[in-house]
Amino acid sequence: MSSRLKVAVIGAGKWGRALYHAYSINCDTVISSRHTRDIPNFVSIKEALKREYLIVTIPAQFVREWLRDNFVDDGQKILVASKGIEIATGDLLNEIFSEFVPNDRLAFLSGPSFAKEVIESLPTALVVSSTNSSLASTYAKALPPFIKGYVDSDVVGAEVGGAYKNVIAIAGGVCDGLNLGNNARAAMISRGLVEMARFGLHFGAKERTFLSLGGAGDLFLSASSKLSRNYRVGLGLADGKSIDEILKDIKEVAEGVGTTKALYAIAKRENLYLPIANEVYHMLHGKNPKESLRDLLS
Repeated sequence: MSSRLKVAVIGAGKWGRALYHAYSINCDTVISSRHTRDIPNFVSIKEALKREYLIVTIPAQFVREWLRDNFVDDGQKILVASKGIEIATGDLLNEIFSEFVPNDRLAFLSGPSFAKEVIESLPTALVVSSTNSSLASTYAKALPPFIKGYVDSDVVGAEVGGAYKNVIAIAGGVCDGLNLGNNARAAMISRGLVEMARFGLHFGAKERTFLSLGGAGDLFLSASSKLSRNYRVGLGLADGKSIDEILKDIKEVAEGVGTTKALYAIAKRENLYLPIANEVYHMLHGKNPKESLRDLLS
């Protein structure tokens, strides 16, 4: 690129460090988080917010609090790389961010991208979605050579796909944990895609988005691999563990847990048919996974 973008990654978990690695290749990049980390180019939140381009990887349930307590709007452009739906309100992340930043300065990242493989510079393709095509293109073009960047305008679709796939990933882990076979998992994932699209269309998403990298692509990845922490939640449920035990073992945030709770409340409020999300919710609250699978099949 002719001039290097000045980028700050906010959030130094695995995903934040992966995106720091990726954007450092073409950009002048720093990283920050709530707690000081001993990693290269780590700066304070105050320093990070001076950058023109921000990439936010904060867990979805803490985004509003972080924005309220830390963010100072100085015209920054923001790429939201967090995924999830707020439990307390049912708001998508674009709804939360738009309370603090105009929509034309917001973009959203989606697509199949395990942090471990991004850090190893393994190839993938991602979508940057924004109502501002120029901004989306800027973030997409700044991606490193091992990531193919696409641009799209369907922010709601990208957000729903990124959040909902984590819930279906929990169900995929349950299928495999119960040794139900490849057929059962494929059936679960494909019906999950239909359910995800039904939910997204209700809130104005475009159907094509769910057949793209940010829909089917991310879903297929997350719902069938132990690299997915949400899939590992499903394995733990199948093994008879409580959600508290599972999250203690994983030692990381599994966004699908909070998103499931949000979806359950939204489904009741909007009278939406979300059978997989509904059963995942009940499994997280103690229902026997074998009973949940039986109820889904019936």
